[in-house]
Amino acid sequence: MDTPVEHHYLRINGIRFHVVRAGCGDRLLLLLHGFPEFWWSWRYQIDAFADHYTVVAPDLRGYNETAKPARGYELPVLVQDIVELIQASGFQRAYVAGHDWGGMIAWSLAIAHPERVERLIALNMPHPARFCQELRQNPEQRRRSRYILFFQIPWLPELVLSARNGAAFARIFRSTSIDRAVFDDETIRCYQQAIARPGALTAALNYYRAMGRYGAGDLFRSTGMRVTVPTLLIWGEQDVAFAPEVVQGTERFVPDLRICSLPHASHWVQQVAPREVNAALRAFLE
Repeated sequence: MDTPVEHHYLRINGIRFHVVRAGCGDRLLLLLHGFPEFWWSWRYQIDAFADHYTVVAPDLRGYNETAKPARGYELPVLVQDIVELIQASGFQRAYVAGHDWGGMIAWSLAIAHPERVERLIALNMPHPARFCQELRQNPEQRRRSRYILFFQIPWLPELVLSARNGAAFARIFRSTSIDRAVFDDETIRCYQQAIARPGALTAALNYYRAMGRYGAGDLFRSTGMRVTVPTLLIWGEQDVAFAPEVVQGTERFVPDLRICSLPHASHWVQQVAPREVNAALRAFLE
């Protein structure tokens, strides 16, 4: 990564967050990573957009250098983290991009707090209502989501995923052959080191456990699950976690929707197809 970044430690929603910041534009571009990543997954986007925006990429709650409380991984808490992060960054609204779990938080923020979101970009994370619908009615999506049931088990997922210095994470990132050049040994090592920090793996799994136990709580009450802000859904079609059908019907909940499908990209879309992703982002934002 060529762009110089600043590392900040902020008190947000009661815990210490590690946040990377680049650029000094008058618009905030907030980048939310997924499982099992950290801010580094946005390196290509930080390089591309720091010249026109203030770009902020946090380590989400429990990840890498951000604090790892024993509790507090329910979706309303995760969304409140981002509300306060926007304010702590000196802004009232943001262009919000989220991938995977960061995408779930970004969708939820736009649904529950549209006043905080200028535009929404979701990368390989379907609208929450569409995901739940497919999980109920689509056997293929249930098959692809079996890992979520495994993650509900106490301590066993930690044991499996941390074995042999986190070798499982190399398999996760290299799940399709087109990704192998992107996820070289050094990149894999960065992710393994971040998730190996004390408490980080359990914290990351607690996102799934809290969702399984508490759902969204009252976060979406009276919203109709509608997203009223302009939205871009970027989709790598070689995703192994989501059935293709999850994208269909999104417009029922998102009136102002654009979809950018990338046939040869996998779940890790902003890393395996940065040129295409950055072009789509630039066209949408500018």
